[in-house]
Amino acid sequence: MNIHEYQAKTVLAKYGVAVPRGGVAYTAEEAQAVAKILPGPVWVVKAQIHAGGRGKGGGVKVVKSLDDARETARKMLGMTLVTHQTGPQGKVVKRVYVEEGCDIKRELYLGMLVDRATGRLTLMASTEGGMDIEEVAAKTPEKIIKVAIDPAIGIQAFHGRKIAFALGLEGKQVGEATRFVASLYHAFTDLDMSLCEINPLVVTGDGRVMALDAKVNFDENALFRHKDVEELRDEDEEDPSEIEAGKHGLNYIRLNGSIGCMVNGAGLAMATMDIIQLYGSSPANFLDVGGGATKERVTTAFKIILADPNVEGILVNIFGGIMRCDVIAEGVVAAAREVSLHVPLVVRLEGTNVELGKKILAQSGLPIVSADNLDDAAKKIVKAVKEAQ
Repeated sequence: MNIHEYQAKTVLAKYGVAVPRGGVAYTAEEAQAVAKILPGPVWVVKAQIHAGGRGKGGGVKVVKSLDDARETARKMLGMTLVTHQTGPQGKVVKRVYVEEGCDIKRELYLGMLVDRATGRLTLMASTEGGMDIEEVAAKTPEKIIKVAIDPAIGIQAFHGRKIAFALGLEGKQVGEATRFVASLYHAFTDLDMSLCEINPLVVTGDGRVMALDAKVNFDENALFRHKDVEELRDEDEEDPSEIEAGKHGLNYIRLNGSIGCMVNGAGLAMATMDIIQLYGSSPANFLDVGGGATKERVTTAFKIILADPNVEGILVNIFGGIMRCDVIAEGVVAAAREVSLHVPLVVRLEGTNVELGKKILAQSGLPIVSADNLDDAAKKIVKAVKEAQ
């Protein structure tokens, strides 16, 4: 689960992470009122959307008067902000964050994430703050410092010092950075975060170390432990189809391709997406219906896939263990009839009650193409979509 920058800073500040003062505003007048209670003579007005690259897209503006704060907020609110992370459709700005100005001497990068390779929380730091860390990793990987934290001992002062020295910090900055890293770690572990990025982490003119921006993601599987965190969710920033899928216990993520996928099991879903790519097309979504899906859940999944205007064909790939193939077949037939199927559909069934499932599909009277295996299914759906174009 993602949250906005202003929410992330509020959460981190409770753990002692140093952040500039600021406030959220939903109108131009509120933005001016927030600026009025903050020290000037410089303020920063920031669009609040769940995407990076806001500055390049015109979503971060420095202002030098209260009137400018109001007018900048007025122009920003309601605008469609397009960044490299939003895609060409962009995101509508519905709130802004007004923050006190900062005397920036240096811009650095600091992040914390779960390293799947080591199974440990890992600190990542770089002197190349303010840039996309992916670009730094691709072009100058030697500029990224990684420090893994042993879960048996947790965060220690030497972790912070190692980061501070690698970033070229000196004097009291080392102590500040050490405390900063420790506070970040405690926030991360206490609240079950999956990612925390501070970009840029700045050193101010008077030597303070501060989070000028903050991106925080939480592990959705742990939200039941953190009702206060769950309340920070902004569904306006999320895909409506993904929200609807979640209500029905479906794991759905919209992608940019043209072939919709309905699969049971995350690993099989990933393999299905890969083989579609292998044969020259691309998946429109990741959708795992789970191991014990009902006919109703399958019908809902089918409707969600077809609601995507980019879908030009559908591949259903089911291996029935706990899941019965006849239940899948009944759900597919019911959904196809209800939504008036208008795109090619290939179904590959294997496992429990597979013959009954195939019989249901064959007797449906619908233009459903059966496949013998995953390779056959991928070839057939890619070919059918290309022929229909």
